Amino acid sequence: MESNASVTLCPCGSGRNLDDCCGPIIAGAPATTPEALMRSRYCAFVLGKLDHVDRTHAPEIRDDFNRAEAERSAEECEWLGLEVKNATESGDEGTVEFVARFKRGGQTFVQHERAAFCRRDGHWLYLAGEINPTPPQRHVTRIGRNDPCACGSGKKYKKCCGA
Repeated sequence: MESNASVTLCPCGSGRNLDDCCGPIIAGAPATTPEALMRSRYCAFVLGKLDHVDRTHAPEIRDDFNRAEAERSAEECEWLGLEVKNATESGDEGTVEFVARFKRGGQTFVQHERAAFCRRDGHWLYLAGEINPTPPQRHVTRIGRNDPCACGSGKKYKKCCGA
């Protein structure tokens, strides 16, 4: 067995000890944020603790959980890391955008997901996920040649920044 530090370091990438990070959540303690729940769910896959994944699905999607496929993934995948790109929380709703990297069958895969969470009876639950989410569309307003320049100079655009 390798060094003790590699065994107890939390797989979620927080840099903290598993017992101080995702371990208590996997054991049944409520997650304090949607991000904490999402990180613990990733760890549950890495550690093969799929009861936690099953238990933290919202009731309306619990029947959609394919336990056999999840077990196969947990066994066949080499988990390479987790990156949380964005996490938001508003009242009893939250989202976490993340990238999970893993190897399966000798190929490296990336799962980019924006996951939705809800809090019920003091517990955060996974509600839905959007794979490969697209960023919001940017709308650019066109400035006409004879319009005032957006830089605030007072000149026409064509004689200022548009020159």
